[in-house]
Amino acid sequence: QVQLVESGGGLVQAGGSLRLSCAASGIIVSISAMGWYRQAPGKQRELVASITRDSNTVYADSVKGRFSISRNNAKNTVYLQMNNLKPEDTAVYSCHVRWWGADYWGQGTQVTVSS
Repeated sequence: QVQLVESGGGLVQAGGSLRLSCAASGIIVSISAMGWYRQAPGKQRELVASITRDSNTVYADSVKGRFSISRNNAKNTVYLQMNNLKPEDTAVYSCHVRWWGADYWGQGTQVTVSS
């Protein structure tokens, strides 16, 4: 059974930092392509960052230079380090994996950035 559990969200002032964690079970993070997505109220879900099994990373233009995706294979966990946060980063952040052809999502964690 695949489970993705996010944590680390919260309320932060503009310019601050947060680190989100996505703890995985039922999959092997080191051989999985995983991504962080976000959805703000009234907006479509968008890809924020992704990391391949070869550790290649992709970022949305809006977060380049501020966010960094990484993983700890020993902990089977993927992280999203978010620096210099802006009010427009406010959203529910969820991690995603496609494992054996099926899509799995975590429950999401709320990030709120105050101005």
